This record gives sequence, C-alpha cells and structure tokens, in this order.
Amino acid sequence: MSDQDTPRNNEGNQPEDELRRMLEQLLGGGMINPDQLAGVAGLPADPQALSQMLGQLQRAMMNPTEGVNWQVVRDAARQSITDNREVEKDTAKEYEQSFSLAQLWLSEVTSVGSTGLLDAPRSITRYEWLNLTLDTWSEIAGPVAESISRALVEMLNEQAPEEYRAMIDQSKPMVKSMGQAMFGMQLGQVLGQLAKEVLSGGDIGMPVLPNGQAALLPQNLAAWSDGLEIKPSELLLYFAVRELAHAHLFIHARWLRLHLVNSITEFARGIRIDTERIEDTVRGLDVSNPEELKQVLQSGQLIPPRSPEQEVALERLETMLALIDGWVDVVTQDATSRLPNADAIAEMVRRRRATGSPAERAFGSLVGLEIRPRRLREATSMWRLVTEKLGPEARDALWDHRDALPGAEDINDPFALVERLRGDTSDSPTDDLDDELARLLGDPDSFGDAPEGGYSPDR
Repeated sequence: MSDQDTPRNNEGNQPEDELRRMLEQLLGGGMINPDQLAGVAGLPADPQALSQMLGQLQRAMMNPTEGVNWQVVRDAARQSITDNREVEKDTAKEYEQSFSLAQLWLSEVTSVGSTGLLDAPRSITRYEWLNLTLDTWSEIAGPVAESISRALVEMLNEQAPEEYRAMIDQSKPMVKSMGQAMFGMQLGQVLGQLAKEVLSGGDIGMPVLPNGQAALLPQNLAAWSDGLEIKPSELLLYFAVRELAHAHLFIHARWLRLHLVNSITEFARGIRIDTERIEDTVRGLDVSNPEELKQVLQSGQLIPPRSPEQEVALERLETMLALIDGWVDVVTQDATSRLPNADAIAEMVRRRRATGSPAERAFGSLVGLEIRPRRLREATSMWRLVTEKLGPEARDALWDHRDALPGAEDINDPFALVERLRGDTSDSPTDDLDDELARLLGDPDSFGDAPEGGYSPDR
C-alpha cells in the first residue's frame, strides 16, 4: 500500500503515527510515572535505569523488530547485578588447582570424562556467567516471549476504545515489539538475580553454558558458604568435582544437550493464547495500579494452563533432569569420599535445590516451566543400586545411547531395571534386590547424603 492509499485520520496523519505519538506521550509526557513503570518491569528505580528503560521502549516503538532484543535483556540483567567482582589471580590459581585434583578423583570412580573438556574449567564472574549463558536462554525463552507478546496484542485490541482498534490493528508490529521489550526487561531482571545466586555452570540442572565448558563462580560460592563451619578448600573441591561430573556427562553423551534444549524449547512453543483467560485476568485489573499489573505479569497468569501434550512433555523433561542430577549426585559422592564433610555438603546442596531460589521461581512464572526435577531422590537411589549391583562401567554405559537410558518406569522399579540389565529373565527370587531398594529408599544415610543427625525427607 502506498502513502496515498494509507488510511489517515481527519488531520491527515497515519494511524500508526497517531498511535506512536499516543504511546510516546504515555511514556514521556507525564501520563505514566517512570518510577511506577520501572516497578512494573521489575527494575530498580534509579535515574540511569529509568532513562535506559524508556529509551528501549521508545526504540521498540520507532523500530519494531521480530523477537526479543537480547541486548535489552543483557542490559536489564547487568543493571540488576549491583556487585560484580573480578576473580583475583590467586583465587583463579586456587580454583585451577582444585579442578585438577577434582579431575583426578573423578577419573577414579567413572569413565565418563576421560575424553576431556573442550575448554579448561575455570572461575568466572557474574557478568561472564550472563554472557556465556545468554544464547541458551534465548533458545528457551524466545518462543515464550513471542506467545506472550501476541497475547498482549490481543488484550490491547479487546480493551482499547473502539476508535483506537483500527490503529492498533495497523500497528501490531510496533505493539508486539513493545511487549517483547517489556518481557525482555523482566527476563533480564530474573537472569541478573540468577547470576547472583548460581554457584556453577550446572547448578540449575540444565546445560546453560556452551557445550564443553565447566565453571564455578567464586563470588557466589563465598557468599553461599559464609558462616558454614566447613573449610573453604573442602567446599571448593566438592563443587569442582560436581561441576566437572556435570560437564563431562554432556561431553560423553553428545546427544544429551541438544535433546534437553529441544525438549525445553518444544515445551515452550506449546504455549498458546487463551483469550478467555486473558479477558478474565484483566477484567478486574486496575491498569492505573502499577503494583497490581506487576503482580499479574510476574504471577504467570497470562500463560495458559498446560495442555495434555505439554504435561506429557514436562514429565519426560523432569525425568531426564532427575536422571542427570541423580547420576551427578552418585559419582560426586563416590569421588569426594575423602572429604570429611562431603555428606554434610551434599545435604546442604539437596536442601538448597529442594527449596529453590526466588530467581528460579520468577523464571518459572515468566516461562511457565519449573526447571528443578521433582524425582531426584528416586533417581539417585536408582543410580546407586545400579552402581552397587552392576558396577560403574555398566552404569555409565547407559548414557551411550538415548534408547539405552532408563526411563520413568525404571526410576519407579529400579530392581527390575537391574534384572533386565543382567539379562536374567528366570523366576529366581529378587528378595535381595527388594531389600536393597528398601534400604536405599528408607534410609538415606545408606547413600551418604544425610547429616550426622539423620535425615528427614520432609526437611
């Protein structure tokens, strides 16, 4: 359509120009308080952050783009990382030495990792973690951002006065771009919080670092262990072993990372617009109350309920994450048996993982996916039983091919898995395996991750 054919209002302006001016007036003309808008986006209300936020939204209006602007995400994340400390040379050297010893211990208990990492394990800053993981987050969150931005366009169409609907329809790319910019700023805030909390590259269970990389964050590890009556060198060795085990697994099973990321992306792309749900959500919403709007955006209410297909995909994904973390738990326990407080550290790791961090919960509300496995304890027991009955070589060989990997039914019935792997189809009694399973599931002390005072599964 040429400029001559483009619909114009009574003043001769194109509808998109009029809508742009309306939105610019809202953003910069005093109709919306920038402090309140920053609160909705989850950003700190400081002048520099506000200026950048308004500039990003105005650029999104002036130059609409497809998809999330990941520079916006990066900028928002860096703004929320208020304290980023460089790794000192002495600290980097200490971590390098710990990784070397951890590699030696790990090689004694598993053949996974014998091929070596693509890059040497290292210590990184919070900023470095953000930069290294951003590509992975774009794979995971990109489809969700697209779904939510479409939902916002639909909501705006429904809620706008009749005289503006034609303009909104003409300006969908601009409105979608603004919605994605706001989502990007919120996601950046969440990633900034994660950067302040994660201890290692494999800390949240997913392979967020590029393939073949292992890393620890000294600043976060020091903050997490502050006040613990355990030597820092012992904590460092434990987490170095754990991080190497996680990284080496993805090197050994080269199919695993792509399979996992594709599963997460497939789940995210299953999100569909539920106009009825959006209408129900916004019907009683006071759009002049930024705090109420922020709560709606961060609660995940705009993300529709999971479809049956998504529920099945989520169950498969949680099973895979549990298998990964359970295997890492078992080999870490075996490799760190020399450490006096290995069991106590393992218990602290379990509690930390079970409760989840505020950033993890916020990410779940934005993306609609809980990234922590729910079946970790049962998967750990399964790997321990396989190790004790068949040996570490048979255990590790299960990662060679996707079809060989145990499934949810094997986690539920690990003694049947052992029988199948033994190739024993006779009617011989399995009382010894039943007793072993009862020991593992009923007495967590038996697999070495309970504190001295005993362990309660409710803690």
